[in-house]
Amino acid sequence: MYSLIRPLLFALDAETAHRFTLYGLDVAHRSNFLHVVAKPPAELPVSVFGIDFPNPVGLAAGLDKNADHLDALGALGFGFVEVGTTTPRPQPGNDKPRMFRLPRHEAVINRLGFNNAGVDALVRNVQSSSYRGVLGINIGKNKDTPNDKAVEDYLFCLERVYAHASYITVNISSPNTQGLRDLQEEATLRRFIDTLREAQERLGSQAGKRKPMLLKIAPDLAEAELDGIAEVLLATGIDGLICTNTTIERGAVESDPHGRETGGLSGRPLYARSTEVLRGMRRRLGERVPIVGVGGILEGDDAAGKIAAGASLVQLYSGMVYRGPALIAECVDEIRRQSEDAHAG
Repeated sequence: MYSLIRPLLFALDAETAHRFTLYGLDVAHRSNFLHVVAKPPAELPVSVFGIDFPNPVGLAAGLDKNADHLDALGALGFGFVEVGTTTPRPQPGNDKPRMFRLPRHEAVINRLGFNNAGVDALVRNVQSSSYRGVLGINIGKNKDTPNDKAVEDYLFCLERVYAHASYITVNISSPNTQGLRDLQEEATLRRFIDTLREAQERLGSQAGKRKPMLLKIAPDLAEAELDGIAEVLLATGIDGLICTNTTIERGAVESDPHGRETGGLSGRPLYARSTEVLRGMRRRLGERVPIVGVGGILEGDDAAGKIAAGASLVQLYSGMVYRGPALIAECVDEIRRQSEDAHAG
């Protein structure tokens, strides 16, 4: 069905199409029509960082920043849904236009800039939702918060979302908030994660339940930088890693009419580099830190490739723009098939 709707959506600018799609999913969900849009995936349970997932294919942060559409997205068959990025205060994000499709490359460039209604609005939406699946909440800092005070924004968000999340993702890797990626520098990151880990353990003790905390990193890091990040993750005992956010590299799309737009590039051109980073971090971390693979998954074999490279879970975003909800079940089926083939071999 999505193949019929896609030309209509692609006739709209990318951000308008994004809003229209989410509105349409909400309507379909309320009308009990969602089963026509998406075939439920097969069960493929997996347990990662102490959480039981019905399948290893999740929705990446960014598609539903405020958890406005959690019920509809949760009904599509994802094994987990991650919402956000959310910040302490509402902010409009960067000027429009700020989202661009590159259909020839099956890619998207966005420079949204953490546009969201603020963490309190997100929490209210989660509380009013009927979704009871695995929920990740992705937290960030406000644009006007300097880096030397950034940890205060993350602590603010962590404290407010803790009771409502299955896990929390710390996003310091978006290219669309100036200076944010500087927090990935080893010494800065160690102090930053140490502070958040202390708060995580305190909140877990108060709530009587410890919630995992994950770090999301960029693909545009040198090997020495990845070495440093791995050392910090192992030293601080963080629960998981997400590889990766979008890239600022433009080599694969520079000939496209939108190829030189600023922002983060996602979709097929990101796959190779994000998977290379994933594989390298698995080698550095051994089996001590589970990894979520995201970036450029547009077919089932891509998802299985992330698992083969060392991921325990995968996430989709841009692939949903080009393939629609059918991609979820396709990814689950291919991960299962390749896993069975590997065991049989």
